[in-house]
Amino acid sequence: QVQLVESGGGLVQAGGSLRLSCAASGSIFSINAMGWYRQAPGKQRELVAISNGGVTNYADSVKGRFTISRDNAKNTVYLQMNNLKPEDTAVYYCNAAVQVGFTIATINDYWGQGTQVTVSS
Repeated sequence: QVQLVESGGGLVQAGGSLRLSCAASGSIFSINAMGWYRQAPGKQRELVAISNGGVTNYADSVKGRFTISRDNAKNTVYLQMNNLKPEDTAVYYCNAAVQVGFTIATINDYWGQGTQVTVSS
């Protein structure tokens, strides 16, 4: 089994910064993509940023403000969020595509429990 544990959420004023962390543990052979999603009240979950094989992609709404990074030795992904806006308020979820065996057929998708980010105006 694989667990993703997030930390770093909280309450911040507009223009402030937060750094989210997500550590994967358990029966991990390798990790492919790792990313962050968010879900605001009454809205669908959306992709914020993703990192895979050294390539990163961002939602247009966060480009230039958020940075995703990984520490592969620690199976950890980070999301540095700068110049936060009230519309960034949401529950942020970590996601990872984890290979748990010797073949790619053993790749499964895992989610963290979510961490609340609230940006006040």
